[in-house]
Amino acid sequence: MFQRQFPHGFQRRFQQFLKQFTAALLIVIAGIGLAWGQVDVNQADQGALGSVKGVGPAMSRHILEARKQGGAFKSWDDLQDRVAGIGRKSAARLSAAGLTVGGKSMSGAPATAKPGGKSAGKSDAAKSVSARPAAAKIKSAG
Repeated sequence: MFQRQFPHGFQRRFQQFLKQFTAALLIVIAGIGLAWGQVDVNQADQGALGSVKGVGPAMSRHILEARKQGGAFKSWDDLQDRVAGIGRKSAARLSAAGLTVGGKSMSGAPATAKPGGKSAGKSDAAKSVSARPAAAKIKSAG
């Protein structure tokens, strides 16, 4: 069949351009993904804080008020000390969901939070079984 003739070196330059363009596009896409995944508690507004799973309107207000009164949070311990409702476990879940303090996630935080915020303790069935004998004792005492 008929093949079109391009000027000398055009095809090589065009292939090089496509490789560079593809690499640049992949870098931009990866950067956008990382930007959406991390929210720094010292720089975020209420909307950005609310985008983190586990941070509702009340908690984001508490975080912003504590930051306004005491300045930027220095560490995860500082965040836990100054914001009511954030303890060790919830801080670990928030860190796993993408919240950072000064750009750093909490050390020792799990890679992913458990669905529904359930702890690694007894299952729901085990909890209900262990709760039944206590309820039976109360009924028989009365």
